[in-house]
Amino acid sequence: MVSSERDEKKGRVPERVCLFGGTFDPIHLGHVHIAQAAVEQLHLDQVIFLPCRQSPHKPGHQHASETHRMAMCRLATEAFDWAQVDAFDMKAPEPSYSWRTAEAMTARFPNARLFWLMGTDQWEVLPQWNRPEHLAEMVEFIVFTRGAEPRERRGFKLHAISGNHPASATAIRESADKQLIKEWLHPNVARYISQNHLYQGHSQ
Repeated sequence: MVSSERDEKKGRVPERVCLFGGTFDPIHLGHVHIAQAAVEQLHLDQVIFLPCRQSPHKPGHQHASETHRMAMCRLATEAFDWAQVDAFDMKAPEPSYSWRTAEAMTARFPNARLFWLMGTDQWEVLPQWNRPEHLAEMVEFIVFTRGAEPRERRGFKLHAISGNHPASATAIRESADKQLIKEWLHPNVARYISQNHLYQGHSQ
């Protein structure tokens, strides 16, 4: 569904829209926790989860298909009015660069303030991204931190938000600890993984 469809049904256009890209392989409660913290601390109207086909910054094989990752994102976020899941990055030509996504979302939401949500690790390597200055012309950056404040960058508008959640997608894929998986995943996502036999090539 189109990202703004839910807001359009309510008769309003979102004014503060946040883009949250990632492989989400799988999406876990930490991702949702970060997004919710951004909504609460920056008064966002909408967070658009953008599962990507292949991150140009994380080359290599993805462990779950695009279809599975989209389905898990929808299951994890369906209870939140502010959350949308969009397949734009999966349909975009490879490699899927963030500035291309931002251009498309700027056209979709011409009157909205656009934000880009990321972790401290991504913020630190942002200068290595493709055309980061062009991206900074279109979006404000929300950086989720568990400790020290992220460093400022000239020409990049930064909003630091704080929180703490231990979930790790890598640990979930590789874990044999079923209790850990239960604690870090939305129950419907955990059920989906089990029913579709995902990540069973690892130790679990």
